[in-house]
Amino acid sequence: MSVCEQLEIISRGAVEILLEKELIEKLEKSVKTGVPLRIKAGFDPTAPDLHFGHTVLLQKLRQFQQLGHEVYFLIGDFTGMIGDPTGKSETRKALTREDVLRNAETYKEQVFKVLDPEKTKVVFNSEWLSPLQATDLIALAAKYTVARMLERDDFSKRFANQQPISIHEFLYPLIQGYDSVALKADVELGGTDQKFNLLVGRELQREWGQAPQTVITMPLLEGLDGINKMSKSLGNYIGINENPDDIFGKIMSISDELMVRYYELLSDLPLVELEKLKGGLKDGTVHPMEAKKALGRELVSRYHSTSAADVAESNFVRRFRDNQVPEELVEITVRSEAETMLLCKALAEAGLVKSNSEGRRSILQGGVKVDSKKVADESCEICKGKEYVVQVGKRRFARLKVE
Repeated sequence: MSVCEQLEIISRGAVEILLEKELIEKLEKSVKTGVPLRIKAGFDPTAPDLHFGHTVLLQKLRQFQQLGHEVYFLIGDFTGMIGDPTGKSETRKALTREDVLRNAETYKEQVFKVLDPEKTKVVFNSEWLSPLQATDLIALAAKYTVARMLERDDFSKRFANQQPISIHEFLYPLIQGYDSVALKADVELGGTDQKFNLLVGRELQREWGQAPQTVITMPLLEGLDGINKMSKSLGNYIGINENPDDIFGKIMSISDELMVRYYELLSDLPLVELEKLKGGLKDGTVHPMEAKKALGRELVSRYHSTSAADVAESNFVRRFRDNQVPEELVEITVRSEAETMLLCKALAEAGLVKSNSEGRRSILQGGVKVDSKKVADESCEICKGKEYVVQVGKRRFARLKVE
């Protein structure tokens, strides 16, 4: 593609490109020489599962791959043990080496649902950071001043509020920046909250005699509530490993405005088609529900399969339009020593709720059905040797057998 065509795709959904002029120069050189740009994005494996918020950067990396550039998916197994202080009002608890490696393995399995494995270079920053000696770290620390570090918003707030800042937290931006030096990155991607760290990378590359990387910041994806950043702790997330029905159902639950944002940041829909979709939604020629269904099919297909997407859509229609039970139900067996078992306990053991107390709350709030009948009594029991079709909330169904 021409530089203009590439820039249009790269700019899609981006908040800032620093500096765009430099990126154009890098793209022109790449087109002229046939040498692809080196694109880097780092992920600290602080949790085992990825959600759609994480995939905003993955989607942008995928676009760079499709443009023929070299993508480095950097797993911060070294930095993960320090803990990214970004946005934190207190020092993060450091992860153990075992935690980091375990989470890193699941990351590798999940990212290839978005990225092309044959065009992705997975690297661990422990490869170049672990061999550093104390003298190397001191030399690295000498490249930045405390005053510059305190320009960072979260550090300055903590300092002003007399909240502790550990010395090792100052090392995090430096070490992340050094990753760019080690990889000789041409471009680094990150969320808007990572802007300071990404710019440190530019400065360190200059110190090492390299051309400074272009920084591209991407927005922090709003969760299902349309307000807060997508987060597991807030419960407003869509996990890429969730079952097809849950992914499809959650997408159908978002607002029309948020749907357009998800299209822009998560979908492969070409820019021309995206503009047509926006126009159709505005003039009423495209129904929002149909647009959400199309988005749901695309994303379920990506993380599962086309057939799974078809079934998920069918199940959604049956549940919400026809008020029927899905055709395909997961079968779960729970075991009871007694002849009867509390329903709330069975729901917890089946994984349909997180605990007995959550099961009781769901029952009292009218969110549980057994064989299509709403259960209102928290002391409800089910019998050993029988099967039940259980529904919790709008999307969780199971065929429950008690043995």
